[in-house]
Amino acid sequence: MDPASQDINLNSPNKGLGVDPSDSLSDVPVEGAVGNSVNPLPPGLTEEEAEELSVELTKVEEEINTLRQVLSAKERHATELKRKLGLSPLNELKQNISKSWQDVQTSNAYVSASATLDDITRSEAYKKTQETLSQAGQKTSAALSTVGTAISRRLGDMRNSATFKSFEDRVGNLKYKVVGPKGNGEPVTPTDTTPTQENPPF
Repeated sequence: MDPASQDINLNSPNKGLGVDPSDSLSDVPVEGAVGNSVNPLPPGLTEEEAEELSVELTKVEEEINTLRQVLSAKERHATELKRKLGLSPLNELKQNISKSWQDVQTSNAYVSASATLDDITRSEAYKKTQETLSQAGQKTSAALSTVGTAISRRLGDMRNSATFKSFEDRVGNLKYKVVGPKGNGEPVTPTDTTPTQENPPF
């Protein structure tokens, strides 16, 4: 196979087949050929116009392929530069997020929303609501403090009552019977005398 006789046109149906150009393929119909009976011309389009459009289409497709190759080469070059600079995909993501956040902060919607919030916080209704909530919090705090004082006083009164002292004495006696006088774990017999304590530990 002679390399000179190889068809190197990438769009050719004969690419890389080593077809001898002297072979005639004129009797083989090609799909999409202008004037082909398989694909009739659209109405209002002459054969010459169709030929021009076909040539232009071929050129555009070649340009597209060239641009794809250039873009691919540029992307490889950019990747290599990023690798040399030590930029990882994670760093790029962080930079993109940071840039996006800056874009959001400078956007008209964000600026107008911030201005609206500022206007709300300066409004009389907001100030009145804030004062009302502050007063309610102070009143609630005072009420809870009063309730706590009342409960504490009530518990103190209850502890000083005769009923509570009698209960306390009984618990002390029971503890003395179960644990013993020194708390050494030796059981005490029911016949032992129990000393009465004025204020046993609780």
